[in-house]
Amino acid sequence: MRAVLSIVHDSDRVSLAALARDLGVSAATLRRDLAALEAQGLLVRTHGGARALDTESELPVRLRDTQFQYAKRGIGRRAAAMVPAGPYAIALSGGTTTAEVARALRGRAELTIVTNALTIAMECATSPQSKVIMAGGLVRSKSFEAVGPMAEGIFHSITVGTVFTGVDGISADGGTTTHDETEARTNNAMVTNARRVVVVADGSKIGQVRFAKMADLDLVDDLITDPSADAVELERIERAGVKIHVVEPVSEQ
Repeated sequence: MRAVLSIVHDSDRVSLAALARDLGVSAATLRRDLAALEAQGLLVRTHGGARALDTESELPVRLRDTQFQYAKRGIGRRAAAMVPAGPYAIALSGGTTTAEVARALRGRAELTIVTNALTIAMECATSPQSKVIMAGGLVRSKSFEAVGPMAEGIFHSITVGTVFTGVDGISADGGTTTHDETEARTNNAMVTNARRVVVVADGSKIGQVRFAKMADLDLVDDLITDPSADAVELERIERAGVKIHVVEPVSEQ
């Protein structure tokens, strides 16, 4: 069902026959899956297939974890390597790429991790060597992130060495952007007091501009991405003062 929704989301409209061919499952199974996804408000069934609700809509985080998995793993490992040894404090926004950063940092001693994402907090809390601080607020169902004044207040009251933040889009003209304006304000609060801001984003996010601005590029120090990113747009982002790191995907665990 994750694969079905990802294909529909990326293609806008797809036929039942094409889904059956690409996924190697029966039409009967696909009809049941499409009905279940429509009932959850995630797509619209059509005669002989399905279409996305909105090509600009946000894919729920629970359905994003298989997209560009190897690229995100490589990005996460490079990000983790930027964290200096010894006592250090970082902040992590929600998202599947920042989750890879958290996994790569598992077992690090003397690390304080501040996050507003339930998924990140659960990932980090399994490592007894780290101290995890959870910012509270209204939890968004699509990203499992706590947002709003409560979370913003936490981030405005602390200073961390490095923020690792995911985005739905980053471009030279639009800065860093996301689908939700409340999430954008919370992430802006996260990066405002950080000594270093690192954006972690697979190549599909480069050059994209979404609805709500999180931060201008003058607040971003580094961007870690993969070779699928648009090279021309990366040059434009680099000219804006952002250091670019292009890392290869990693297939092994």
